[in-house]
Amino acid sequence: MLQLGWKAGTEQYPPAELLEYAVAARRAGFDLLDASDHFHPWSEQGQASFVWSWLGAVAASTSRLVLGTGLTCPILRYHPSIVAQAAATMAVLAPERFYLGVGTGEALNEYSATGSWPPYRTRQAPMIEAIQLMRALWNGEEVTHRGQFYQTRGAKPYTRPPGPIPIYVSSLVPGSARVAGLHGDVLLAVGGQDLELHARMIEGFGAAAREAGKDPAKMPRLIELGVAYTDDEQKAIECRKAYWAGAAIPAMYTERLYTPAMSEANGRKGLFTGYSQGGCIAPADSAPRRP
Repeated sequence: MLQLGWKAGTEQYPPAELLEYAVAARRAGFDLLDASDHFHPWSEQGQASFVWSWLGAVAASTSRLVLGTGLTCPILRYHPSIVAQAAATMAVLAPERFYLGVGTGEALNEYSATGSWPPYRTRQAPMIEAIQLMRALWNGEEVTHRGQFYQTRGAKPYTRPPGPIPIYVSSLVPGSARVAGLHGDVLLAVGGQDLELHARMIEGFGAAAREAGKDPAKMPRLIELGVAYTDDEQKAIECRKAYWAGAAIPAMYTERLYTPAMSEANGRKGLFTGYSQGGCIAPADSAPRRP
């Protein structure tokens, strides 16, 4: 079943204004909401509110909108146990309508706050361990974890989620799609790439899910697309470039571009066209549970 979601751009709008848009999105018929979990915006003129505070406000202001982070990096700026606690709290505030989106982050948000930015393959293994640790914590038992990257001693979230929290795993290439199939519940991709690449990602996601004993036919696949509802195409493009140009250049996800000014300069160097305002998330076939 097709469902449509709205990307809540914490990088562009102040939190109170963005909350009004979230409520309006539900009234307009959107099913999902994906909110960025960033320390910095993509440009100097942007915003960067703390997504967990903001999502709590949205949970209190809506009753049916499915909410999630897009995306949380649970390995550098946060310890996975803290993300597990935050997600469990959201799952209580928004029962059966919260998901956790995860990825390996960008230097803009992680290096700037921690001074650490290892290569992608070095970040992938900690993310997998973080997913495993968070799932263990959500079970409600004391967890003493001595992993390769993280340790806990008698850790126990006393505010437990009422049920399993779906984990959406970001993917830009077939290799990370396999990680999503093996360790996640949902594949989350970004549009604008070659259709053949997306086909390979979906194939790899399904194959990895089967390897893990899961049924890929029951696992949603989402794609994020930039759109604008406007009659002024040029104004939409200019607005998109003003706030989001840095996000359109691949180097943003691989290099140490750790300030909004660096992101903005990087975006100006690329050939960028697009449509402004929020994005939408369109699952290919199935969708997460709704209340």
